[in-house]
Amino acid sequence: MGAQNLAINIGKKTSVMLVDDSAVVRGMVRKWLETIDNIEVVDSADNGKVAINKVAKEKPDIIILDIEMPVMDGITALPELLRKAPKAIVLIASTLSLKNAEISLRAMSLGASDYIPKPSFARDGNEAREAFKSELIRKIIGLMPKTSPVKSYSSSNVSTTKNAAWSPMPKANDSFNFRKASLINPRALAIGSSTGGPAALSKVFEQLKGKLSDIPVFVVQHMPPTFTTLLGERLAKTAGIEGGEAKADEPVVAGRLYLAPGGFHMRVAEINGTKIIKLDKGPPINHCRPAVDPMFESIAEQYGNATLAAVLTGMGSDGANGAVAIAHTGGTIFAQDEASSVVWGMPGATALAGVCTKLVDIEKMADELARMINKGMLR
Repeated sequence: MGAQNLAINIGKKTSVMLVDDSAVVRGMVRKWLETIDNIEVVDSADNGKVAINKVAKEKPDIIILDIEMPVMDGITALPELLRKAPKAIVLIASTLSLKNAEISLRAMSLGASDYIPKPSFARDGNEAREAFKSELIRKIIGLMPKTSPVKSYSSSNVSTTKNAAWSPMPKANDSFNFRKASLINPRALAIGSSTGGPAALSKVFEQLKGKLSDIPVFVVQHMPPTFTTLLGERLAKTAGIEGGEAKADEPVVAGRLYLAPGGFHMRVAEINGTKIIKLDKGPPINHCRPAVDPMFESIAEQYGNATLAAVLTGMGSDGANGAVAIAHTGGTIFAQDEASSVVWGMPGATALAGVCTKLVDIEKMADELARMINKGMLR
């Protein structure tokens, strides 16, 4: 799926379609979204079939799509919705269960951009409803047009954005400073991603299959528990290596994948000469747990200029601070380019920090990483 960044168009509202079989949920979400400037809920549907009949006329910028619905469920409707509205960003909103996690991961492989767990409003109460509201609004704002993109962003002020809601997305024609790649053969590969990440990660690891036996691989993808369990299994299988969701205090070995579990920050530490995985439930960083920054920072400390990192598609600026830490130790950082990103927040912020070696199309990211792993330097 190509880039889904919404074009900047001052005065044009971002259009949203709600697809959910609950009239209560549709009404509640509509009310929340209508409090946001430049958002317009253009239509709604109570099942996938109705949504398909309406979407070609409305051509919404964003579709909030439930999975479990009568007549036609979300996963069945998704391909036709994207066929009739190919520029739409689809945000899956469904209850968190093993079954729905599997279906939602499949939906993201079919073109959905992100997922948000929907609580049982009758059972889980006001606190769960407010948490869902906050996260939904944050995601929608992150997907809206950016009318005031950042024009300067340096390593000296990266930390000021650490607790910001979402940083304005940069533009591809902003000025970037690039760094030379490390001449040291990498001893660790670290990747961070968020919105659009599962599909991007799958593409990268599919192309890296058979090339990761001599290096440990660390991944942070912004996702809740259950999702990370399934995603870890899939990515390890795709890459043809052992591992999956990381476990506390397990040793770090080459040829193994360590995916941060949902709800935990993941770091690498050294105890008695052995590198191990450390997990903690510390406060969210960049509104995320797991977050990319602490993982990157710990790997920079442990591997120094033998660190190879990539920041893939995602909203916000998570990963930029950690990328600065990697750069300061002499490591190498690639960032996904704007054209191939679903949202160019995280990689764009990293690029604007002036710490990247190169901006890379997701189709070529595996080639760049493999070249570094195999040769230790760019040719």
